[in-house]
Amino acid sequence: MTPTATTPTATTPTATTPTAVADTVARLRTGFATGRTKPLAWRRAQLAALRALLTERTEELQQALHADLGKSPAEAYRSEIGFTINELDHTVAHLEEWLSPKPAAVPEAFRPAEASVVREPLGVVLVIAPWNYPLQLALAPVVGALAAGNAVVVKPSELAPATSAAIARLLPAYLDQEAVAVVEGAVPETTALLEQRFDHIFYTGNGTVGRIVMTAAARHLTPVTLELGGKSPVVVDPGVDLAATAQRIARGKFQNAGQTCVAPDYVLAVGGTAAALEAELITAVEELYGQEPAESALYGRIVNERHFDRLAALLDDGRIVTGGGQDRSQRYLAPTVLAEVAPDAPVMRAEIFGPILPIIAVPDLDAAIAFINERDKPLALYAFTESEGTRRRLTEETSSGALSFGLPVSYLAMPELPFGGVGESGMGRYHGEYSIDTFSHTKAVVHKPLA
Repeated sequence: MTPTATTPTATTPTATTPTAVADTVARLRTGFATGRTKPLAWRRAQLAALRALLTERTEELQQALHADLGKSPAEAYRSEIGFTINELDHTVAHLEEWLSPKPAAVPEAFRPAEASVVREPLGVVLVIAPWNYPLQLALAPVVGALAAGNAVVVKPSELAPATSAAIARLLPAYLDQEAVAVVEGAVPETTALLEQRFDHIFYTGNGTVGRIVMTAAARHLTPVTLELGGKSPVVVDPGVDLAATAQRIARGKFQNAGQTCVAPDYVLAVGGTAAALEAELITAVEELYGQEPAESALYGRIVNERHFDRLAALLDDGRIVTGGGQDRSQRYLAPTVLAEVAPDAPVMRAEIFGPILPIIAVPDLDAAIAFINERDKPLALYAFTESEGTRRRLTEETSSGALSFGLPVSYLAMPELPFGGVGESGMGRYHGEYSIDTFSHTKAVVHKPLA
């Protein structure tokens, strides 16, 4: 019987050795083979139990997220717990419709006949989560995997140990242990998992590990979804409200201390907007976090000292407009804006993934588009402009995982939009019905009578 939210069961110990990992995957494959995950009632029960976990254990999860990343209770709820609940609710509301067979037209030469398209679960899938949103990016894919009728192995990030431990403790207590398992650990455990045969692997992280995941998946011809990242630019056109623009850029950039895959990575200030934008960003940061962000309960921390050191080394790559303060012992790096940044500076060579925002002045839109297109395709492209022509050109002349005008980051909280990258920023998509597509096989079914 599926555990209910109010009666969590004893949990199965998390697998740690290669043999234990193999046994875990085999157990879930046996569970899937019984057909237990396919009924709509089972799927709904699992989603209800997952929602109960999030609502009943909110405080516990908030504490874990604070321990790992310094997230305030409000930010932890908004960007992780509440985000996942919204994804759950949208999925539950539409699940029966999404799973219903879709009729397909039959050419006259084959009539009388009927044709339809049905979605069937893939089997046992693996979700590998990152550390920056360690709850949301572990559980939002699980929503789609369970809704599609799969068994799921979840690998939380070892770099967010408190959240990883919470997931490992709570997920088996609330969900069906014959179909859901958690494997904690680091490289050895992930390596052991990748040696197993899965029916889909969903990985969120960086391109280096993404290539390792894809190579391992190729041995079994396992399909993959790679949610990676990249340097997401912001184009700021002359004539826009720079105060409002700066507020939205700062909010998108500095939440979670800049450790967001779709955060604005750098600004391309078109024409003469750079100097005025600098002043507005100073004001915007102060309005968000006060004169001393280190004392703000709303401002997070860098995940560990290795990432802190990496980010601190980038502070010399331009003139500091605001910020620059740091405390390694607290993993604190102030929200920082850099100006006069060279296009080939170290801060411009890879995704920053931290609270540093470079501004690069470009003479016109042509130069901005060329700058973007000379680099890897980003996960997101943002622009602030009052020009319909600029919006049309950015839509038609650039390629990115998503394009958003006037509102950085928030598009990923819209469950009817696909979320995913292109090129170096990833492959595949999810959220809402797109998650059902990702974790299902879309099967053609034809019936032609014999007489």
